[in-house]
Amino acid sequence: MQLPALRWRYAFACLALLFFIGCRTGEAVEFTFDLADNSEDCFFEEVRRNTTCYLEFQVSAGGQLDVDVTLTNPHGKVIYEQQRATFDSHQFNAEATGVYKVCFSNQFSSFSHKIVYVDFQVGDEPALPGIDEHATVLTQMETSSQSIHKSLNDILDAQTHHRLSESKGRKRAEDLNEAVMMWSALETGIVLLIGFGQILILRNFFANRKTGDSRYSQLR
Repeated sequence: MQLPALRWRYAFACLALLFFIGCRTGEAVEFTFDLADNSEDCFFEEVRRNTTCYLEFQVSAGGQLDVDVTLTNPHGKVIYEQQRATFDSHQFNAEATGVYKVCFSNQFSSFSHKIVYVDFQVGDEPALPGIDEHATVLTQMETSSQSIHKSLNDILDAQTHHRLSESKGRKRAEDLNEAVMMWSALETGIVLLIGFGQILILRNFFANRKTGDSRYSQLR
């Protein structure tokens, strides 16, 4: 008699997993943006008091892969700051309710723009419906669902970091290819210029010889 109930519970748990794939936190902002040279971009997030927040960033391309980061609370107090950082993470507990501001500065660079990845998570991960909301002992099916959900989150994190690494490697390869193409074009131009110059020198040499022979014959 309990078999239909277990089937329905299993189906509900699977639907919950499908619905919550990628929803690792109550509120999460994850994006990549282009930070222009000699500029500063700021982003704002409203956070309630006593909420746990997590900030992670990584410069994936541009210049020396460094950027200045500043995180301030609603009262303008700096709670986190990094200079010339490539990647870092910071977890904090909001002391006041209001809008928190995180700024990325590239003002120290006058010609190279940066591509920055940002992951700002606010609050704890929401409970899985029908699994984490009851106080009874979890069944083996529910425990497996929790384990699958955690594994999926770990896979999402790994995929994100692999995409960043792939983007960084692709950018370096493109820059190297561009440098090789420029040097090849420059060397080709130099070779052509030298060859053209040698032809002109040889032509002038034979032209001067013919002129000298004609003058010598006239004197005779």
